[in-house]
Amino acid sequence: MTQNVLAPAPPAVPRPLEADRTRASAATPSTGRLIGIDLARGLAVFGMYAAHVGPDVSVGGPVGFLLELARGRSSALFAVLAGFSLIIVMGRPQPRTGRSGRQAMTRIVIRTVVIGVIGYALTALGTSIDVILSFYALLFLVVLPLYRLRAGALALIAATGAVVMPLVLHAINASIDNGNWAQSVIDHDPLARVTGTDGIVELLFTGTYPVLTWVPFLVAGMALARLDLTRPGIRSRMALTGGGLAVLGYGGSWLALHLVPHAMTSVAAATDGGSASAAWWSDTVGDPEGRTPLAWLLVGAPHSETTFSIVGNIGVVVMVVAACLTVAARLPRLTRMATPVASVGKMALTVYVAHIVALWLLTHVWYVSLVEDETMAALPVLLGFIASAALVATVWARHFRRGPMEQLLHLATRPALLVK
Repeated sequence: MTQNVLAPAPPAVPRPLEADRTRASAATPSTGRLIGIDLARGLAVFGMYAAHVGPDVSVGGPVGFLLELARGRSSALFAVLAGFSLIIVMGRPQPRTGRSGRQAMTRIVIRTVVIGVIGYALTALGTSIDVILSFYALLFLVVLPLYRLRAGALALIAATGAVVMPLVLHAINASIDNGNWAQSVIDHDPLARVTGTDGIVELLFTGTYPVLTWVPFLVAGMALARLDLTRPGIRSRMALTGGGLAVLGYGGSWLALHLVPHAMTSVAAATDGGSASAAWWSDTVGDPEGRTPLAWLLVGAPHSETTFSIVGNIGVVVMVVAACLTVAARLPRLTRMATPVASVGKMALTVYVAHIVALWLLTHVWYVSLVEDETMAALPVLLGFIASAALVATVWARHFRRGPMEQLLHLATRPALLVK
């Protein structure tokens, strides 16, 4: 009997190895670029723009509230996503091992050196911006040994760091105020001499982004990257967890400031005119002048480097990441509309460097007087920065895979391929 050539062929039975690979690929999340993460990173960049060139939060209303949300929380989002990116380089969902792992670690080390140099070069421009890149460079090196850990272990380390590190930093800063050992370290620090900064003391303890209390942000990002983000319900659980952390951080600070005797008075006296009533969530509280009182550990404002601040900021960041991942997964039309924001996220280093250079050109070269007061007159400046970054990033992404600074990092890490 002749075979019917029109009949469908029987399904091919996969070989054991192919079946294993199929099950493995279905059980683990993709290691490709996550659009939701790009979207979140773009929002982080715009938030930092708002903090650097936008109006003062005292303008009030919806604009003032949005500007206040960006203060401190955008840099925290940037830091958490930096930890997420580190895991992508080091292997996601499974850590790289053997030669591949050694090459990936070498890439991270080279990247930190390049990012640190860029950071100090931007600092040397003398703008009003506290450049975060040099701190990031050291942060990458500090958390790199943790890349093999699972999400639960990383979350535990982040939580422990959020509780312990602010206490350690407070004690160290108190010893700096009471002695001269820090100045002795600075005087003998080659990094301080080369960069014209306080060197390692500034990076670890006294800077705007002290490594000691910013480690939990990167470790939290590493924990998020270790999750299977394709698992049903994971984004909802992330949002609920983030909301709980935000309530715990900011709500706990509010309760502590109101329940601990004389806490609010002590904070108000330390900041000399700051808004102590908003110390549980707003940086309008200001910075302590002189020695930091013990009551400052109860503050939840961004950049206060306290447990309440770290927990609350991580909570907000986790909610933002969950929302961006949900938009990318469930709302394709909105995702397409947000392409310019995601494009900015793909070349975040480039647009971050560009806005500092642009600010330097405007204020130090062309002597343009940018508005830096409490009025809405600075809003067009902010919108101009955002629109320019979005336009350039969108056009660039259509023709090139990486941004200019990202391509520089890629080329700089090429020698890592020689590692055996």
